[in-house]
Amino acid sequence: MTMTGYFTHRDCWKHEMGAGHPECPERLDAIEDRILISGLDIALDRREAPIAPLSDIELAHGRMHVASLRGLSDGLKEEIMAGGPTHAQVDPDTSINIHTWDAALRAAGAALAATDAVIAGELENAFCAVRPPGHHASRDKAMGFCFLNNVAIAAKYALERHGLKRVAIIDFDVHHGNGTEDIVAGDQRILMASFYQHPFYPLDYDHSNASNLVNLPVPAYTKGMEVRELIEIMWIPRLEAFKPEMIFISAGFDAHREDDMGQMGLVEQDYAWITSRIKDVARRHAKGRIVSCLEGGYSLSALGRSVEAHIRVLADV
Repeated sequence: MTMTGYFTHRDCWKHEMGAGHPECPERLDAIEDRILISGLDIALDRREAPIAPLSDIELAHGRMHVASLRGLSDGLKEEIMAGGPTHAQVDPDTSINIHTWDAALRAAGAALAATDAVIAGELENAFCAVRPPGHHASRDKAMGFCFLNNVAIAAKYALERHGLKRVAIIDFDVHHGNGTEDIVAGDQRILMASFYQHPFYPLDYDHSNASNLVNLPVPAYTKGMEVRELIEIMWIPRLEAFKPEMIFISAGFDAHREDDMGQMGLVEQDYAWITSRIKDVARRHAKGRIVSCLEGGYSLSALGRSVEAHIRVLADV
């Protein structure tokens, strides 16, 4: 049995963006419930996510971006004490409460701690059950429910702090990881491979043509078998040629056919297959080293089942 880490923290439940918002704390409850019901818990090494150091966050983000988020949080606390609003808006669908900054630090901290443990050989791989998600957060901008780009921070950290030469980022969220692309485009130490529904959010994003990106836009209603074929033809040869020493996954599960946030047709078996193909590459080139971080997934039942399928492959159970 592979030793798979499971990183989370109760602070990640405290961030919320208002009643009825799809990116809600209940998402983590759905994952926890599924892990317990399925008996998967016994296969996981549970670890608490630490606070990410600002110096490591700034490997991927501008100092002003980090300072402005922190300042927004501090200002909101003062406003609430004076009887003001409970949330501060970042963009039309993204806001913070007084717990968001701590939750974001824990989410990034989970990715960093998982990276440390996997590189040290304590774990073969890890899943970070964290929120807020990260892949829309660019170097200098929070958007699309995201504040800090957990996976991009961890990938840069593996290169800069651990001295790895090549890492890959795989993003299978239904939305394009525009923030990750903004941070890693042109960095030849990082290969980013993704598929995403197109045209779709973020609509006004100007895509990069950098040679280290393998982005596969697919139309609405694309099903799992078509995605599998594209991965086999487009991702795998590039990953095999690149020979990553570690793989990071932006694990969004909103391309599931039951998820109303997208219009794609994947099911749990597709996520298991994608994970197994990533794991094959990791075993050949990266000593099996994978760190996966939760991104999207908003149909609670489908999210729980899909994460279970993903973790089962990671943990070989």
